[in-house]
Amino acid sequence: MNIIMDKLNLRKIKKLAKQGDANARNSLGVMYFDGDGVPVDIAVAFNLWTLAAEQGHADAQFNLAVMYDKGQGVPQDNAVAVKWYTLAADQGHATARFNLGWMYYNGQGVPQNYKAALKWYTLAAEQGYATAQCNLGWMYDNGQGVPQDYAAAVKWWTLAVEQGYAKAQFNLGWMYENGHGVPQDVFVAFKLYTLAAKQGYANAQCNLGWMYVKGQGVTQDYAAALKWTTLAADRGHAKAQCNLGCMYFYGDGVPKDYIVAFKWTTLAADQGYADAQSNLGWMYFYGHGILQDYKAALKWYTLAAEQGIAHNQFNLGWMYANGYGFPKDFAAALKWLTLAANQGYAPAQSNLGLMYASGHGVPQNFAVAFKLYTLAAEQRDTVGQFNLGGMYANGHGVPKDDVLAFMWFNIAASYGHKAASQSRDQIAKYMSLSQIEQAQKFAIEKNDIINAIFEKQRKTHAQ
Repeated sequence: MNIIMDKLNLRKIKKLAKQGDANARNSLGVMYFDGDGVPVDIAVAFNLWTLAAEQGHADAQFNLAVMYDKGQGVPQDNAVAVKWYTLAADQGHATARFNLGWMYYNGQGVPQNYKAALKWYTLAAEQGYATAQCNLGWMYDNGQGVPQDYAAAVKWWTLAVEQGYAKAQFNLGWMYENGHGVPQDVFVAFKLYTLAAKQGYANAQCNLGWMYVKGQGVTQDYAAALKWTTLAADRGHAKAQCNLGCMYFYGDGVPKDYIVAFKWTTLAADQGYADAQSNLGWMYFYGHGILQDYKAALKWYTLAAEQGIAHNQFNLGWMYANGYGFPKDFAAALKWLTLAANQGYAPAQSNLGLMYASGHGVPQNFAVAFKLYTLAAEQRDTVGQFNLGGMYANGHGVPKDDVLAFMWFNIAASYGHKAASQSRDQIAKYMSLSQIEQAQKFAIEKNDIINAIFEKQRKTHAQ
C-alpha cells in the first residue's frame, strides 16, 4: 500500500512540476538529488531547482547556490553561488543567510567584507541559527566588522550553547576560564569544556585534559587528563599532541617514556606548533627519546623562534652563543636574544646583558648591560640580579658600591642563586656592620618593589 501511495505521490509531484508548480519542482529536485523514490540524477535535480529558483522559490535558490558553491553537478562558481544565496537570504532563508555571511567573511565569490558578514550572520542568528550565533560571537570577540565587545560575544555564544552547539560551548568555556566578558569561573569553564568534549570537539578535549592536569575546576586527575588529551591528540590536535608528549616525558599519569614523548611531540611539531618544535629541539639537544643531534635541535629551535615566541628565540640565541655542534655565532646570538629581550623575556635580557658586558658580538657597553640586567632582575631573574651585584662589586659601568653589590647578591641568593650567596658572604668581609645592615634593609625594600612589579606583570599577562 505504501509503495502504491509513493508511486501516486511521485506521479502527482511530477505532474505538478510539469505544470510549473515551484514547490513541486523543488521537491522533485530533492528527490532526484537524494535518490528518494527515483534514481539519483544530479542533472535533473539541477534543472528542476533552476526552474523553481527562477520562479523565486527560496529553498530552490538555496539548493542551487549550494550546487554552485560545492561544484555538485556544475563547475564550482562562488560568484553564482553568492547570487543565489542572496536571493534566498533576502526571503529570510536562515541557512542561506548564514552561508552568505560565511562567503563575505572569507571573501569567496565576493570581496571580503566583515560588515556584510556581520549583517547576514546577525539575521541568521536572530532566527536561532546556532552556527551563525557562534560565528557572530567570534566576530564580537575579535572586533571584526564591529567594535570588540566581549559581553556581546558571551551573549551570542550563550544562545548557541543553549542549543548544544559544541564550538560555542568551547568558546564560552574559554571566556569563563580566562575571565573575558564574564567573571572568571574555572568551574563553569570545566562544565562547558566537558559538554563540548563529549561531542568530540578536539579543542575542548585538549583544554579539559589540561584542567585535569592542573586541577582547575576539578580535582587533579592524571588518568582523566590522559583520556581527554589522547582523544584530542588522536584527532590530530597539535596542542593536545604536544601536551601528551609532555605527559609521557615527565611521567604525569603514565610511566615516563621518552620514545612515546618523542613520537607525540614530533607529530605536533610537524604541524607547526611552536611549543612542540621547541620541545623537540630540546629533546634532540639532550638526546631524550632520540640520539643527541645538535643540528636537528638547531633546526627545530629555529622553526619555533621564527614564530615570534620569546622563549623559543632565547633557546636559539643561547645555542648560537654557546656553539653546540657548530662554531659560536655571536651575531646570530645577538639577533635572537635581542628579539626575545625586546619582548620582555628575562633570561634573554640577562644573557644579552652578558654579551654587552663581555663584548661578545657587540662593542663592550656596560651601560646597556646594566639596563638589561636591571630589566631581568626586576622579573626575579637571578642571573640578572647576580650580574648587577657583580657590576657594583667591580665598578663596571657604575660606581663601585659594596652596599648595592651586597643588596643584589642577597636578593639573588634569596631566590636560590648559590654563587650569589657566596659572593654576598665574600663582600661582607670588607663591609662594616652598619653597611651590612643598610644593605639588608635595601634588599628588603628592593625585593618588595620587585615583587610588586612581578605581580603587576603577571596580572597583565593573565588578562
